[in-house]
Amino acid sequence: MNKKLIAVAVAGACVAPAAMAQTANPVTLYGRVYVTAESIEARGGTAAQDAATTRRTRLDDQSSLLGVRGTEDLGGGLKAFFQLETAFKAEQNDTGFAARNSGVGLQGGWGSIMMGRWDMPMKTTVIALDPFGDLTAGGYKTTMADRGNFDVRAQNVVQYWSPNWAGIALRLAATSNETRTATVNPRMTGASLTYTGGPVYIVAAYEEHKDATSASSTAGLTPTTAGYREKGYALGGSFNIAVFKIGAMYEKFKKDGRSDQKAWMGNVVWTLGNNQLIYQHGTAKNGGALGVLTPEPDCHSDAFGYQYNFSRRTFFLAQYVSIKNNTTSNCNLANTAMPSFVAGQDPKAVTLGLRHVF
Repeated sequence: MNKKLIAVAVAGACVAPAAMAQTANPVTLYGRVYVTAESIEARGGTAAQDAATTRRTRLDDQSSLLGVRGTEDLGGGLKAFFQLETAFKAEQNDTGFAARNSGVGLQGGWGSIMMGRWDMPMKTTVIALDPFGDLTAGGYKTTMADRGNFDVRAQNVVQYWSPNWAGIALRLAATSNETRTATVNPRMTGASLTYTGGPVYIVAAYEEHKDATSASSTAGLTPTTAGYREKGYALGGSFNIAVFKIGAMYEKFKKDGRSDQKAWMGNVVWTLGNNQLIYQHGTAKNGGALGVLTPEPDCHSDAFGYQYNFSRRTFFLAQYVSIKNNTTSNCNLANTAMPSFVAGQDPKAVTLGLRHVF
């Protein structure tokens, strides 16, 4: 019996340090499940109506995710941190593993530096101005972010995040150029500066893509085009007045061989207890190939939403979205584009969604 007690004591002594380390440096499991039921269509335009753009219903995942993150105290005010975040679709299984923000870094009084795959500073900071969080059919990508080309999660990126200096925070990012060849040297850089104080939030952001085209996306800088540059600038802010939150943003995109595209967005959120009424308008003009498109692209988007917050973790959202395009414009539904869509058509959507975070 004594031998058994001694064995148990020895086993406990071996396990205890690991358990204590886990308690001192916890690893957190977190996630989000967000699905909308949608009725969508796109009509108008000069082309014949495509069967895929007639009214239909669909279930659409709104970036459901599962992640783990953690920290380790290294002493002297220095911490190591990591995050692994993967997308999954609650309604189907066609997503890759760890396709979302994932990386490892060090944090101290001087700020944080991380390496991995992460949202660029422009995306991270301007999302805060969208009451729909850049998700759903009516998110800001209907007209903003150059149709999503400047809403980028970059691969092979190094980022610096400053500490909070009296409400001011700086983010810097640059991708590696490991896909360099004899003719192209593709890379991406970006920066943002934000101020958060009481009811006020202000953001200025910049992003540049070199040797890449407007097809750049969350997959990286593809396809490559030697000598091609595109730059994006964003300036915006929001403030709270009693039960209202009002936001606005202006963006400008400069691309080789194209006219400067200008876009702006305004929104208001009216909160009444657990109920929120949301309206967001966006406009994008120009950006067509020089000497090719006549008239220049011009589109407008209006999104109306009703959100009921059951708790801090769960809400219901009803939304109506209407987009108007001129004959050369192709602004589309935000999170999952209308299929087989052609310039000049006018997408519409009615959505009902449920989100739960854990």
